[in-house]
Amino acid sequence: MTIDLRDVELLGPRLRLRDLRAGDLGVYQRIFTDPQLTRYMGTDSMGVRAAAASFDAALRSRGESPRRKYTLAITAPGADTMVGTIGLLVEDFGSNAMIGGLVVVPEGALRAGGIEAGRLMAAFAFGPLGIHRVWAGHRHDHPVMDTVMSGVGLTPEARLRQLYRTQGRWRDVCTYAALRPEWAATATAAERRILALRPTEAREHATAVR
Repeated sequence: MTIDLRDVELLGPRLRLRDLRAGDLGVYQRIFTDPQLTRYMGTDSMGVRAAAASFDAALRSRGESPRRKYTLAITAPGADTMVGTIGLLVEDFGSNAMIGGLVVVPEGALRAGGIEAGRLMAAFAFGPLGIHRVWAGHRHDHPVMDTVMSGVGLTPEARLRQLYRTQGRWRDVCTYAALRPEWAATATAAERRILALRPTEAREHATAVR
């Protein structure tokens, strides 16, 4: 089975991840202009125009080769309405990728879907992209993200002091990571299907090491 890296779709038991589409702009702006939804992220909330520009950049990234940034919409499996977002950044060195930008709107049925979304993204990185190490971080005072990281299968690694400044204060970040052989051994059936996918392009991702 193959997957088009310019039109990603990942299906889990409770939710689906897919590439952004033009019609997602309103939800994207709602998320990234809301001080509450972005309060634990690495940047402050944006203005409407800045959020639209960020959205346009995410759409353009689909055409890059090799593609290094994936910003995916979170939806229910049988629906297409975006209810959240999660990102993956393939780094320029080694064989590393960072999961970030996880936000789910609070009123939806998928508000507790962060673990599943993170695991689907990890399976995508370890499988079709051939990444060896996936990592993520959260602000040290986030009330539940350590539980999410553990559920995704990431192991605590370090606390980076005053990594970024938001809401007028410097913030520490706790980092976590997983290695492909260890993580794949814990994969569910749905995750194993993603791990087995290969890119439609003949040449695999530039950072893949097999």
